[in-house]
Amino acid sequence: MRRAFSFFIGTLIGGVIGAALALLFAPSAGEELRVQINDRTQGLVADIRHAANTKRIELQDRLETLRAPRA
Repeated sequence: MRRAFSFFIGTLIGGVIGAALALLFAPSAGEELRVQINDRTQGLVADIRHAANTKRIELQDRLETLRAPRA
């Protein structure tokens, strides 16, 4: 599990770096590029928050299941 998580994190970081480099070398005006970077960054942050909230809810449900008294 730890290796899979490390692979996922590495892939995510590599994708972010690759996307940033692609944007930096794209033929666009400076202001337009800054707007694009800002939009994509906000989208990425929103995706990360959504994933974190989903995982938090999943873990809370699992914790409640484990804490429930067994008959």
